[in-house]
Amino acid sequence: MSYAKPVPVPDADTRPFWEGCRQGKLLLQRCDACSRFRFPPGETCPSCGSDRASWVESSGRGSVFSWIVVTHPVPREIYAPDVPYVVALVDLAEGVRMATNIIGCQPGSIVAAMPVEVVFDRVSETVVLPRFRPVPTSGRAV
Repeated sequence: MSYAKPVPVPDADTRPFWEGCRQGKLLLQRCDACSRFRFPPGETCPSCGSDRASWVESSGRGSVFSWIVVTHPVPREIYAPDVPYVVALVDLAEGVRMATNIIGCQPGSIVAAMPVEVVFDRVSETVVLPRFRPVPTSGRAV
């Protein structure tokens, strides 16, 4: 499996997140002192300063906060075959915001506060990316 686009390089703080994605789980750090979730992961809690945290599986659900539809990709030679595509900020149910892609719908159908759920895209033998798609609703095609 070949993937020609840049991929994340896990470090000490993000390795559990990326390993969770490989297992089909969206893991988030939660502070052991104040119980707040944080994303991106880091050494200390931005709310209380504690250096103690646990990794917790997210519900994988959220809503679109903001988005752009990319029609002029940079670098063009890498992303041109994908246009148009959506880069979005998703507010997760756990109270953190994540940059991602919205897939599974026409870019023009995305609206603010649209409910979305995580899906995992295996782009190589070692990298799985979390992306989001609209939550199916009964009686409505997405």
